[in-house]
Amino acid sequence: MDIKQFIAESLKEDIGSGDHTSLSTIDADKNGKAKLLVKDSGVIAGVELALEIFSSVDQNLRVEKFINDGDEVKIGDIVFTVEGSVRSILMAERLVLNCMQRMSGIATTTHKYVEVVAGTGVKILDTRKTTPLMRTLEKWAVKIGGGYNHRFGLYDMILIKDNHNDSSGGITASLQKAKAYLIQNNLNIPIEVETRNLDEVKEALQSKIADRIMLDNFTPDQIREALKITNKQVTTEASGGITISNLRAYAETGVDYISVGALTHSVKSLDLSLKIV
Repeated sequence: MDIKQFIAESLKEDIGSGDHTSLSTIDADKNGKAKLLVKDSGVIAGVELALEIFSSVDQNLRVEKFINDGDEVKIGDIVFTVEGSVRSILMAERLVLNCMQRMSGIATTTHKYVEVVAGTGVKILDTRKTTPLMRTLEKWAVKIGGGYNHRFGLYDMILIKDNHNDSSGGITASLQKAKAYLIQNNLNIPIEVETRNLDEVKEALQSKIADRIMLDNFTPDQIREALKITNKQVTTEASGGITISNLRAYAETGVDYISVGALTHSVKSLDLSLKIV
């Protein structure tokens, strides 16, 4: 979803017929200043989005930034201040916090994974395990944290997984069908295929169709064997069963990518608050 569309729909969802609390208690001409206060340690994300939200609510709001997206923060830090109509500040408050807390949690988690694999050359990827209609923000946060985006949706890559293979006659058949489909529809998008064992790796490689081979639920030793087979003829991606505790072992196999659903599907939001000063 487009960022401006997301903001518009989110504000519509929250405000409805009006912010009746602020309308009833805050004078229309009341101006003030608020600070975005950090109450946790991690990597901040969503600062640029917050600027867009404030501008969408009230173009007269003035924001002064002290900390940028991707910076590490600690308890007590002030990310920015926003000054102007108190009604406008309070109208934007919850959307800003909800987005920044979620995005900062994702950026913080991603940064931890990226730090673990430092020096190995492997790239940490996200997945499609995202919150519906918030994928743009969550994948943005992964990049802020130092990770990389896998396919954004079903339309920008062919990713043939086990269910596709089992439903279409196997790896060779599914790859051949995928290649024919791209030619028929004049599409130029990459093809990745999931494999579950070394025999499937060999079959996928022999097709000479896949741009990338996913090694799903392989152990590090199995990945090393698989990489001997692929011999850098295609890029490789490890996925499944990979946690922060075993991540380094996977990264040291020499695989090109490691995809981690946990970057977006089960992170702890960073604690932030917006306080009138």
